[in-house]
Amino acid sequence: MEIVAVIPQEGIMPLRITVIGTGYLGATHAACMAELGFEVLGLDADPKKVEQLSAGILPFHEPGLPELLREHTSSGRLRFTTSYEEAGAWGDVHFIAVGTPQKAGDHAADMTYVDNATLSLARCITKDALIVGKSTVPVGTARRLRELVAQVNPDVSIDLLWNPEFLREGFAVKDTLTPDRLVVGGGTPEAVAVLREVYASALASDTPFIVTDLETAELVKVAANAFLATKISFINAFAEVTEHVGGDIRTLADAIGLDKRIGRRFLNAGVGFGGGCLPKDIRALQARVSELGLDRTMRFLSEVDEINLRRRERVVHLATEILHELDGRKITVLGVAFKPNSDDVRDSPALDVAAQLFNAGADVSIYDPEAMNNARLRFPRLNYAESLDEALDGSHLTILLTEWQEFVQLKPSHLEHLVESKALIDGRNVLDHDEWIESGWHFESLGRRSELVLTEAGSGS
Repeated sequence: MEIVAVIPQEGIMPLRITVIGTGYLGATHAACMAELGFEVLGLDADPKKVEQLSAGILPFHEPGLPELLREHTSSGRLRFTTSYEEAGAWGDVHFIAVGTPQKAGDHAADMTYVDNATLSLARCITKDALIVGKSTVPVGTARRLRELVAQVNPDVSIDLLWNPEFLREGFAVKDTLTPDRLVVGGGTPEAVAVLREVYASALASDTPFIVTDLETAELVKVAANAFLATKISFINAFAEVTEHVGGDIRTLADAIGLDKRIGRRFLNAGVGFGGGCLPKDIRALQARVSELGLDRTMRFLSEVDEINLRRRERVVHLATEILHELDGRKITVLGVAFKPNSDDVRDSPALDVAAQLFNAGADVSIYDPEAMNNARLRFPRLNYAESLDEALDGSHLTILLTEWQEFVQLKPSHLEHLVESKALIDGRNVLDHDEWIESGWHFESLGRRSELVLTEAGSGS
């Protein structure tokens, strides 16, 4: 990709950028801002994380990001700190990129981190500056924070606007450097002009730049995620129908996807969505509109969530039907990241299914190219194989749950000499059904009517 670096005009000091919070969003944004030519200071409350990032070590998996981090920490263009005082005195534009996790025992977003980060920074700002929110927040947050910022530091002019992120895990560098749209909410014309300078590279490539109010900017991200979650659950609801009456869910998706009003993307029936965004965002949206007295408005999202969770239960049910009993049976789970090209196991359908199978008595063997360490931290009692072949050895049932390319390319001939039973569930609808059936496998995929041809649990291959 061709990146246009920011070149300051002669005699004009370039903008200094801080990024508050250096998790997935913050570390990506900081490294990409450095790639665009800015001096960048990343801030995190975790000294260990700051130490790692300062050494050019990325604590999570994201293609293309380790190279940017190493390049710009080595050049000195990108630095990291734990000091709000340093960030507040140094920066001109401060991006808030801390997390908004789901509250324990509640659907609402936990705003503790965003509130603390924004106000801690505001207290330490010593010159006119711009605070730019990137975190996904409940509508009304930005206006509330704007008022609080003015109260905690009335001595300098601090404008606050919201600029939501639209990153896809596995494509975060591309989505930051060449976004498909930029949304800016609130702020004076002068503040918006500063963000136009920050995003000059993208704007030079005709990226749409939408200027709106704070509330619309906050709603854009959650609206996008709610729509995508609904589309995924929509096709999975039809998968429940085709599993009952017969039919091919992939052909159905192809056919309706040819309608340009609908489109084919996100119509992939399977074990459902997960990760750190879609599940928590649709729940937080329901919680927020309920607080606003609009309980019925987003009620459909409860069913979207429920359909998604039922897909996980369907895989466990299929495994039980195939093996008749799970106790003592070895089940190989291929993939535990919530999606390929990521090591993120937050609300992962695959890891949830693996845990359910283990709790039912199965001997569960896991293999994932990137997410093993994160999965082990959450469920240490599962078996984590060092290789694909080790995971498959002696397996009574194989279940594909994350569509890593090496799993998509699997052939029956590779597995049949390793497994105890030629039985496979394709939880992502990515394998060739006919090829596996013709090779003598008992093959189940979500969205097809189950045929269950095994005569005995654990029958040999």
